[in-house]
Amino acid sequence: MAKENNVINLQVINLIAKGTQITGDLTSDGDLRVDGEITGNLETKGRLVIGASGKIEGEIRCKSSEIAGTHKGKLFVAELLSLKASSSVTGDIVTGKLSIEPGAYFAGTCTMSDENAN
Repeated sequence: MAKENNVINLQVINLIAKGTQITGDLTSDGDLRVDGEITGNLETKGRLVIGASGKIEGEIRCKSSEIAGTHKGKLFVAELLSLKASSSVTGDIVTGKLSIEPGAYFAGTCTMSDENAN
């Protein structure tokens, strides 16, 4: 009986749960989902999701992002930024592509750039 070598490629997603409050800068190589609150700068080489209950105040740098919650500060997204109907974003954005659903709130400037925003 031959032993099978099954390699499982697990994508690790970091989660900041609702009710969690973090003060300070965060850096991650993987994807990140925020349903809690962060006060500080955040940088990830992966995808950032800010859930409907999530709040971030500070500069964000990421590969791609989907925002349903609240962000205040500068936002640098290398690829696609998606603002959901429940989102509230205040600050300047630099992104490759932008998608905004009706009902989303955005106050600030947006610069579209083909260059890597990170």
